[in-house]
Amino acid sequence: MPENSSLFVGSIPENYDKGLGPILFEDYAEDLTRRAVAHKARKVIEIAAGTGIVSRKLRDQLPLDTKLVITDLNPPMLDVARAKFKNGENVEFYPADAMSLPFEDESCDLVVCQFGVMFFPDKPAAYREVRRVLGPNGLFLFNAWGTMDACSYAKIIYQVGANFFPDNPPTFYQVPFGYADLDTVYSDLATAGFQNYQHETVDIVKEVPDWGAFGKGAVFGNPLVDEINQHGTVSPEEVMDAIVAALANHFGAAPASIPLQATIYSASK
Repeated sequence: MPENSSLFVGSIPENYDKGLGPILFEDYAEDLTRRAVAHKARKVIEIAAGTGIVSRKLRDQLPLDTKLVITDLNPPMLDVARAKFKNGENVEFYPADAMSLPFEDESCDLVVCQFGVMFFPDKPAAYREVRRVLGPNGLFLFNAWGTMDACSYAKIIYQVGANFFPDNPPTFYQVPFGYADLDTVYSDLATAGFQNYQHETVDIVKEVPDWGAFGKGAVFGNPLVDEINQHGTVSPEEVMDAIVAALANHFGAAPASIPLQATIYSASK
């Protein structure tokens, strides 16, 4: 994994939230929230919460007396998430590493993670932490992207970056789409001590109203922008323009539809 693959700092969180959130994350957040609410938990911990896209939906749909604890490794992401809440909403925020959660054993009923597990350097270690903080009837709900082939917009974005830097392609997009093998995920859960787990793969066709806004999010809303700047031979804006053109060429002029695929996992002790 690239060293900067989990550093969502600077202007990245805002571009992530505005440029990518409505297209890539909102529908799956609704799906994950529906599953979370069905568990009827009294205390929920969200890890790798990012800019609070799932967090806001959880708080809106969970009972008011259900405590919601929101964590992320990157404080700038949490700052964007925090701004979506007002006082008195029974929510707490913590900067936290998923591989070393600052919570007591068996201290919650449900742990939720939307599109975060792919970035954990040691996934079994993170899953062990989740298992540690879950109570006896606790549940771990998370999702992960399918392959680049299944989410073909990502393959196009990756290829454009590789065309600019053929000798050393930016590798960020390999990370979120590199944890799609079910056997690998199940093996990691088993290594962490989970004994019961299941999955469901969900395909969505999503409309993109504006390639320019989406292209900006695709470059400036994640550490790809840092990789481009580190190369120093072209600007992120040049790469963004090429990505926008390639997406429009492949999928058609906006508004256009792109395929998305993610797998939702649930695991219990």
